[in-house]
Amino acid sequence: MGCGASKWNDPGGRQRRPASVDEVVVFLPGLRVPRSIDFSQSLGDHLDKSIVERLSALRARVVAMATQESAMALKPKRRTAARHGGSSTANLLQALEEYLPVLLGLVKEGSKLRSKVQFVWANQEDVAEETSMADPWYEVLSVLQLMAMVCFLQANTLLLPRSYADGQGPRVSEESRQATVDLFLKAAGYLDCAIHQVLPQIPPERRRELPVDLAEGNLKALILQGLGQGVDMQLGLAIDNPKATLAVKRRLACEMIKCWKQVKDSIPELPLSDGWGRKHALFVKWKYVEAKAAAYYFHGLILDEGEAENSQEMAITALQASEEFLNESKRASEAFHAAPPTSRCSTPFGTTQHILDMIPKETLSKVQNYQDLHPQDRTSINGISKIITTPPTLPDFPLALSPDDYELPQLDPLWNEVMHP
Repeated sequence: MGCGASKWNDPGGRQRRPASVDEVVVFLPGLRVPRSIDFSQSLGDHLDKSIVERLSALRARVVAMATQESAMALKPKRRTAARHGGSSTANLLQALEEYLPVLLGLVKEGSKLRSKVQFVWANQEDVAEETSMADPWYEVLSVLQLMAMVCFLQANTLLLPRSYADGQGPRVSEESRQATVDLFLKAAGYLDCAIHQVLPQIPPERRRELPVDLAEGNLKALILQGLGQGVDMQLGLAIDNPKATLAVKRRLACEMIKCWKQVKDSIPELPLSDGWGRKHALFVKWKYVEAKAAAYYFHGLILDEGEAENSQEMAITALQASEEFLNESKRASEAFHAAPPTSRCSTPFGTTQHILDMIPKETLSKVQNYQDLHPQDRTSINGISKIITTPPTLPDFPLALSPDDYELPQLDPLWNEVMHP
C-alpha cells in the first residue's frame, strides 16, 4: 500500500455514528481504535521472532481492550459499574504504556523498518472508515492521543454523580474532582508530547494526510480543553472552600476564559457539517460562555466591595453581564446535548451549580438596592430594570496550570538483545 495515508470503507458494514452518548461532563471526540495487523507477515523476515511475537501480543491486547472500551464507553450501565469497581480504562492505559517501549524500536535512529508495517486505525464516530499509514510514528501519535482520551474518559466517569451511604443524595465528591485535575494534566502531557516529540518526526506531506483527530490544531485544542476543565474543577473546589477569597475565584474564572478562547482559536479545521466535529464546537462554545458568566459574577462581587464613587454601578453592570452570559450558556448547553450524537446533561455541581444558583439572586438584589437609591438611573426593557452602561473590563491573568511533563519511554530491553539483518 505505500507509505502514505489511505482510507477505505469497511465492507463489513459496521455500525456508523452512535445515536447517543449518555451523560457528558468531559467531551472527547470519539475514541480512535486500532485495527488488527499481522506483524509476522511484514516483519518476519527482518526481525527476531521474539520481537515480532512481543509486538504482536502487546498490540493485540490493545486492539481488544480499545475495541471493547469503544463499545462500552457509550453504555451508561457500564460506566456506573466502573465507578464502583475495577476500571477497564485503567487496564487499557496500562496496556498502551507497555506497548510504547516495544513499538519505539521500529522508529529508532537508523531503523530500516519504518515503512514495513501498515498501521490501521478507525474512529468511534465512523467505524466504517479507517485510516492507514505505513509509518510507526503515526502509530506512536495514535497511541498517545488514545492515552489522553482514556484519561478524559476516566475524568468523565469520576464527574458523574454517585450515591453515598450518608443519605444526602447523589453528588460528585471533592475527592473525585481533585482526582480529575490530575487526569486532565496527565492527558495534556501526553498530547503535548505528541505535538513536540512525535509530529515533527512525520514528514510534512504525510502530516497533511493525518486524520483530523490527529491534526496539530485539534491536539492543541484538547490540551487547552484539559487545562480549562482542570481550572473549572479548581474553581469549584475554591467555591466550596470558605477560606478561598473572591480574588482567587475571579482569577480562576478568568483563566478559564483564556483556556476556552484559545480552544476556539485552535480548531479552525474541525469539520462542522455534522457528527462529533459540530458537537465539539458546541461544547467549546458552552464552556467558553459559562466561564464568562462565572468571571463577570466574581468580578461584580469584588467591585461591589470597592469604595470608588462608581463601584456599585460597575458591580451591577458586571453582574448583569454575568446573567446574560449565564442565559446564553444555558442555550449553548441545550444545543450541545441536542446535537448528534445526543447526550444527557449531568446534574450540575461545582462552578456550574454555584452560578446557576447565585447569579440571578445576586443580580436582582443588587439592581433593586441600587434603583431604590437612584430611581432616576433606570430604564425598563420588557419589564426588566437594567442599568445602562458598558460592563467593566475583566482583569487578565496568566494560566497557572500546565501539562504534566511526559517523555517518550526508553526502548524495551528486548531490542538490545537482537540484531537487525
